[in-house]
Amino acid sequence: MGLTYLFITHDLSVVKHISDEIMVMYLGKCVEKAPAEEIFRNPVHPYTKALLAAIPIPSIESCHKRRTLLQGEVTSPINPKLGCRFAARCPLAKESCRTGEMPLVEVSPGHFSACPVQG
Repeated sequence: MGLTYLFITHDLSVVKHISDEIMVMYLGKCVEKAPAEEIFRNPVHPYTKALLAAIPIPSIESCHKRRTLLQGEVTSPINPKLGCRFAARCPLAKESCRTGEMPLVEVSPGHFSACPVQG
């Protein structure tokens, strides 16, 4: 149909059903970009993984599963620190994550991530 639209949300469960491609952003910076199926099958950036882990699972068994909650200080969106803006909340962050820019790197065909750790 030649249709393009921009849909902004934190609810990736909705995005999965209406998007061909997903770009995950954290405080105004792209941290991961890939086809929708790839984001759900193989998330790479820790923030993407946290968003996916926050999707409610509608089953009685899932209510007993422990959720991974993000810890740490939220970076100021007005005066962000140098480096990855997610580093203060990332369980995998290294010193290099706090000091330099994190460029998007192609981790597989059409799948880009701004995480040098990619755990």
